[in-house]
Formats: sequence, C-alpha cells, structure tokens
Amino acid sequence: MTLGAKSFPLDRHGRPIKHVQRHPTVEDDVVIYSNAAILGGDTVIGRGSTIGGNVFLMESVPPNSFVTGEHPELRVKRRSAQKPPAG
Repeated sequence: MTLGAKSFPLDRHGRPIKHVQRHPTVEDDVVIYSNAAILGGDTVIGRGSTIGGNVFLMESVPPNSFVTGEHPELRVKRRSAQKPPAG
C-alpha cells in the first residue's frame, strides 16, 4: 500500500514548503488491501470504507464505500452504515 503525495509545493528557491499536508487522510475503521495507492493531501478516505487491492486513487471517497479498480473505470459503491450484529 502507498499513501503518498501528488506533488511537493516549492518555495521561490525551489525548496519544498514545510507543514503543508501532502498525504491523504484515512478516517477510522478503513480497510486498505495490498498494492493500493492513495495519493494527495486533499484526498479523504471516509470512515468504514474498504479500498480493494491494486486500486490507484487520487480522489476522496465517502464514508462506508467499497472501492475496486475495474478497468477502464473506477467504481465506488456505497455500503450500508449498519454493521452486522455481533455474535
């Protein structure tokens, strides 16, 4: 899995600007499978979401989503916010 930056903002001398969020925000109860790449400081993975393996993602995902990479397009399916009963 890769959580990374789309780019590095630079100052007028070409040096990276510090204290700028470049990496995505992953909220609670998120599952990310192997080989997924999620990029960007403004990208948010919503609470309770699942990101499938081999997904390349550069946009935010709403809570309780299931994301798979089905070529040639990305499909985001909303799941119910309810959890199955414990037992």
